[in-house]
Amino acid sequence: MIPSAAILLALLVTGALLLRPGLREWRYWRAMVTPLASIIGSGFLVLGPILMHAYGAWAPAVMLGLCAGAYLFGAAIRFNIAEREDGQMRGVLLTGLEEISSWALAFAYFVSVAYYLNLFGAFGLDLLPFEGDLWPRVLTTVVLLIIIVVGSTFGFRSLEHLEYGSVTVKLAIIAGLLVGLAGFAAGKALGGGLILDPPTEAGWAALTLAFGLLITVQGFETSRYLGSEYDAGLRIRSMRGAQLLSTAIYLVYIVLIAYVFPAADLSLSETAIIDLMRRVSPILPVMLVAAALAAQFSAAIADTGGSGGLIMEASGGRLSERMAYFVLGAVALTLTWTADVFQIITYASRAFAAYYLLQSAIAMVLAARRGRPALALGFAVLTVLAGAVVIFGQSVAA
Repeated sequence: MIPSAAILLALLVTGALLLRPGLREWRYWRAMVTPLASIIGSGFLVLGPILMHAYGAWAPAVMLGLCAGAYLFGAAIRFNIAEREDGQMRGVLLTGLEEISSWALAFAYFVSVAYYLNLFGAFGLDLLPFEGDLWPRVLTTVVLLIIIVVGSTFGFRSLEHLEYGSVTVKLAIIAGLLVGLAGFAAGKALGGGLILDPPTEAGWAALTLAFGLLITVQGFETSRYLGSEYDAGLRIRSMRGAQLLSTAIYLVYIVLIAYVFPAADLSLSETAIIDLMRRVSPILPVMLVAAALAAQFSAAIADTGGSGGLIMEASGGRLSERMAYFVLGAVALTLTWTADVFQIITYASRAFAAYYLLQSAIAMVLAARRGRPALALGFAVLTVLAGAVVIFGQSVAA
């Protein structure tokens, strides 16, 4: 087992590296921060226990599948960014699909912010003597109102500054978490204590559950709507970099937990990971709560900021970013007080899949126009896959 001092050292070293002025001022890294904030908004908190419970020893393979699917949807969006920069978004069909997809993503953002902040509320009170759903929802409401007020008063730039600090804290804590898990897993392996749990879901049920988890590796599309901040080439490269970095983090994380904790011991809830980490180190639960708060806060900021620019663009400037923030707040508050976290995960996954369906369809049309039939066929397959997620995605509680 790795001592607590080593975990803290990993946290401090990573935090110091991320706060170096050279990195903070590097435009490529700054362009990565927004999609990275959303992609690693909740996956390492919620997804691990869910995959362990449902897929057992196959959890890393399912994680790889989720990340690979997300990367392919990202490829469609990156293709569209480049084509838009080249002035190829012409014609009634493409402009209509693009407008519909923008509004679809706006709605998806509204749902995802509710998802992130409801997790914030659950983790924020997990170590305190509060029981029931009331107080987490109250905390969620307070934080949501703070974000809306800050965004509507100071705009996206102020949100980006808050976001960078949150991402730094989150990545530093993740580094400490992975170091602790690596030591724990190494001890289990050397002692012959590795576990190969059988899956509890199979066939169609396993597939539809995976569809319902798309939201947990989503967030890369925020790069599409940062055109006022960064050029197309930088957005494409930084989105790809954010997806590759997050995939590496997810895969290392799931491999380190999938074979050392018995799935039967899991009490499946949004904060199940905290119970597991108590077995690794006494400092990890506190660190993990801090990571959860930073993760959900930064992800909510990223999607709130993205929704403002998106709605202003989609409405042709008729709706301001401030108005978008208020509408988002109303939708998020409604979901907070009428649905649980696992239901919101499924709603968000379906909403984002609808956006990916439209973006894949746009990429298909553009590739066909470019005389690239193989690429057009690939984007057609992605369109069908996104449609399957919209129709068949199931929640964990289903």
